Amino acid sequence: MNFQNLFSIEGKVALVTGGSRGIGEMIAAGFLAHGAKVYISSRKADVCDATAARLANEFGGECVSIPANLAEIDGIDAVVTEIEKHEDHMDILVNNAGVSWGAPLGEFPENGWDKVMDTNVKGVFFLTQRMLPLLEAAGTPQDPARVINVGSIDGIKSSIFDNYSYGPSKAAVHHLTRQLAAHLVRRNIIVNGIAPGPFPTWMLSTGVGGGGDVDATDWKTVADGNPRGRIGTAADIAGLAIFLSSRASGFTVGDTITCDGGAVAAS
Repeated sequence: MNFQNLFSIEGKVALVTGGSRGIGEMIAAGFLAHGAKVYISSRKADVCDATAARLANEFGGECVSIPANLAEIDGIDAVVTEIEKHEDHMDILVNNAGVSWGAPLGEFPENGWDKVMDTNVKGVFFLTQRMLPLLEAAGTPQDPARVINVGSIDGIKSSIFDNYSYGPSKAAVHHLTRQLAAHLVRRNIIVNGIAPGPFPTWMLSTGVGGGGDVDATDWKTVADGNPRGRIGTAADIAGLAIFLSSRASGFTVGDTITCDGGAVAAS
């Protein structure tokens, strides 16, 4: 038995959607620091380009920006087409791009439902579908390709926020993870999921009173309400993503693992 490279992703090629900020940026940074080549995608081209340049400079390696709206099939196809110009395989796909929408129950709009479901569920399914040839080209019985779907603890327990489409969308992602895993495991593609809890992100900041200003948000109050007494760090989420991308998780299939400091366990 050789345990020396159990968690290695050296030389792997990865795509992280929603990689320009938040949890996606944290995962992309961890991948780069551990020797992977990383493509990141997000809707805003200037932000995506700037993040890719900054991450490459800070962590080394190659980080490539491919801006696109992954709630739309045209955007999904554009990302895949661009990657195919440069790569003949994809070792790791992280479906992280996601949105939320908050409004009181009686006022919740149809577009707030559709936007969340299109980005969080439809985008995950169709990007994975379109990426299958590249994933199959990478996967072998000894070293399968990996798909990691980023859900949420709001897909496991009821949210405290008035974001009525978000929790159901993430519950759908968790079940889609199991279904894709069952169909793809014999094609040398392992699918798993992560359900994050509180992390210092733009999205959570908008819900806890920070208005999207991550630096000015009162994260101590959020931390005080968590069983671990803190919020998540980049090392927490990147560490789990690296595990799910490495040989260490080679027999873990169709699972959605919480990364929440005990929030679900204590609920």
